Amino acid sequence: MEHLLHLYALHLYALPYDPAYPLVCFDERPCFLIGEVLSPVPMEPGQAKRQHYAYQKNGSCSLFVAFEPATGQRWVQVYARRSGREYTQFMQYLQKQFPQAQRIRLVQDNLSTHSPASFYAHLPAEEAFDLMERCEWNYTPPRASWLNMVEIELSALSRQCLQRRIGTQEALEREVRAWVAERNRRRVTVRWQFTVHDARQKFANKYVA
Repeated sequence: MEHLLHLYALHLYALPYDPAYPLVCFDERPCFLIGEVLSPVPMEPGQAKRQHYAYQKNGSCSLFVAFEPATGQRWVQVYARRSGREYTQFMQYLQKQFPQAQRIRLVQDNLSTHSPASFYAHLPAEEAFDLMERCEWNYTPPRASWLNMVEIELSALSRQCLQRRIGTQEALEREVRAWVAERNRRRVTVRWQFTVHDARQKFANKYVA
C-alpha cells in the first residue's frame, strides 16, 4: 500500500545526507518568451517604471530544474523543447554534478518522458544503461506533485525571476543563471514538515486490515 501511495520519497527526505546517494528533486516547466513592442520608460526618482501594454510573443522554451535539499544547491538548464531528448541531456548534465555518487535518488513526476526509455531512445545502449544505473526513480503520485520539494523552488523562481517580460531564450538563460548563483551562494533550502507519519494518518482509510 505504501508503495502505491509513493510514500518512499517522504522516507528519503528524512534520511541523513549521504554523498554516495544524493537525493535530488527534479521537474520542468514551460516558459513563454514575451518581448516588448515599445521600450519601457525606466524608473526615475519619483516616477515608477512605465511599460506599454502591448507585447510580442516570441515562442516558448522549457526550464529543467534539479534541487538538492540537503545542500541547498540547484541546477537549471534552458532548452527550446521538452522532449525525451532534453530529459536525457539534462540527466547527463546532472550526473556530472555528482562524479563521486554511486546512484542519484531522483524524486520526480510521472511524465512519460521521465523514464529510462528516453535514455535508450537517444543514446547508444551502453551509454543508456550506464546512465540508467546511476539513477533511482521515485515518482510522486498523480495530482500530488506538491510532494516534490522542487515545486517550492519553481514557485520561488517564478515569483522572483520570471514574473516579467523576457523576450529571448538567451536573456532568460542569463537571468536564470544569476538567480541560481545567488540562491546557491546562500544555500537556500526547504524546511520540509510533511512526514511519513503524517501521510499514514492522512491515508489511514486506505490501509485495509
